[in-house]
Amino acid sequence: MKRHYKRRLYATLFFILCLSVVEPISATTISDLQEDVKKNQSQLKGAQQKISDAQEAQEGVGEEIDQMDAELVNLLTDIDLIEDAIEEKEEEIAATQVEYDAAVAEKDEQYESMKIRIQFMYEKGDSSYLHMFFGSGNMGDMVNKANYVEELYDYDRKLLGEYEDTVHRVEELQDRLEEDKSELETSKTELQEGQEYLEEMLAQKRTEYENYSVMLTKAKQEAAVYTAKIKQETAQIKKLEEEERKRREEEERKRKEEEERLRREQEALSASQDDDGSDGEEEEAPKAVVSGGSGKGADIAKFACQYIGNPYVAGGTSLTNGADCSGFVMAVYQNFGISLPRSSYAQSGVGRGVSYSEAQPGDIIYYGGHVGIYIGNGQIVHASTERTGIKITSATYRSIISVRRIV
Repeated sequence: MKRHYKRRLYATLFFILCLSVVEPISATTISDLQEDVKKNQSQLKGAQQKISDAQEAQEGVGEEIDQMDAELVNLLTDIDLIEDAIEEKEEEIAATQVEYDAAVAEKDEQYESMKIRIQFMYEKGDSSYLHMFFGSGNMGDMVNKANYVEELYDYDRKLLGEYEDTVHRVEELQDRLEEDKSELETSKTELQEGQEYLEEMLAQKRTEYENYSVMLTKAKQEAAVYTAKIKQETAQIKKLEEEERKRREEEERKRKEEEERLRREQEALSASQDDDGSDGEEEEAPKAVVSGGSGKGADIAKFACQYIGNPYVAGGTSLTNGADCSGFVMAVYQNFGISLPRSSYAQSGVGRGVSYSEAQPGDIIYYGGHVGIYIGNGQIVHASTERTGIKITSATYRSIISVRRIV
């Protein structure tokens, strides 16, 4: 728990440090700033790719950990079953020990009896049997004694057979019990080795998972730094563009004042020559004008401007009945036989990337979750919101992530 807390603390401190070391803007012209934005956009794309790769790898490791956890549960279950079987086998061995001890005692007793009888036969020899026969009083007595000797012989053979059976039974019983117990203990050992291996692999995978977490955090921090730079530089571009706009307005104001002065002088001159002078012309309402560019890109921009004022509809792709930002861009390009993906993020990767300073009418500008079509003169046409619908907006009204050229 402490280790996890320290890791999070270090990651937070690193993030704060990264934000604190964002270099101040050194570029002073719009062109230089746009070039810096382009570089940072490329770096941001790289950081976003790192995030995607780390997330994908971490998910794969997470799935492996889940599989190993399930396998470990099964393995521990098998170990429990083996331990139960060993316990039952030990109880069986204990119960059979009585039988084993009795068999050994019976074997020993039979051995002693056989030893006595063999010793007796060795000491007396065959003469004792001859003496028994010839010492008989009559033939009937001899026959009875002969039958006794035969029964005694059969009894000795029976005792010998029983002795051999008992020895064989004891040996088999002992071998079987030892083999069963050995087999169970071997299985338990193998399962425990498998458990140790799995636990070791799980520890490695969890470490790997944590490493990907660190990589993911670092990549997100890098993305945050580049995003902050892009916002800072975009704000500076807007500031410079605003200053440039005011300068042009001032020049335009002075030009119009000069024109008005010249017009009045001309009117005064005309009035002296002709009392029938005419009034000034009516001013026309401002229109969307596609500035710069040529060919299909300019045609695309002009075509898109025809639908200004039409509604914004979430999920829509109709230029007349309503579309969202990516649906509007897709529908415009579709009219020129060009197929684009449906989402704004997917559209941010089509065509080829250019800097904002190189933007031409027809280019797609991606802002992160939103897209528009550049029409020149620092403006875009886009499906903005449900309240405003399709309209014209300054191209730098938000931080630009990328500019994509399709044609």
